[in-house]
Amino acid sequence: MALFTKMYDMALRWSRHPHAERYLATLSFTESSFFPIPPDVMLAPMSMAKPKQAWRFALITTVASVLGGVFGYFIGALFYQQLLPVFEQLGWMSHFATIQEWFVKWGVMAVIVAGFTPIPYKIFTIASGLAGMALLPFILASCVGRGARFFLVAGLMAWGGEAMENRVRGIVEWLGWGVVALIGGFIAYKTL
Repeated sequence: MALFTKMYDMALRWSRHPHAERYLATLSFTESSFFPIPPDVMLAPMSMAKPKQAWRFALITTVASVLGGVFGYFIGALFYQQLLPVFEQLGWMSHFATIQEWFVKWGVMAVIVAGFTPIPYKIFTIASGLAGMALLPFILASCVGRGARFFLVAGLMAWGGEAMENRVRGIVEWLGWGVVALIGGFIAYKTL
């Protein structure tokens, strides 16, 4: 079954769509505050398909992601009391306690690291608002972390171009099933 190859081909088709930049911006905004799929899934194929526009795509992704992060920040800041029971029910309170410790220990560096790494950035945007982090340092840290990540992804994909697109297509099944196995192993570990 070529499940991930079909998904990869679909992402490449979407990346060439006339409204691809709008979709990329929407995905970037929503991922920073509540949606689970990272914008890299569109940014990477768009940068491979149109390498000369890769920096533009990275900029769109960064700006929309930071704006979505600000939205997440305000979700945390304004709906603190309403969110606490939900987070407790989901078992997320220990995660937020850890993140708040990181804010105390590392300050804005925690947001920069979260913005760059695969750690779910939305958790940090909401937690930044919950913790009452100053908005301007949050925005600047988000610009640095998210910008570094998205410009790196776009640059690598543009550099690889069509050859990279073909190489990724050749191993996408292994990558996809590897991620599924890691997630399944993690869930099994946490539930056992």
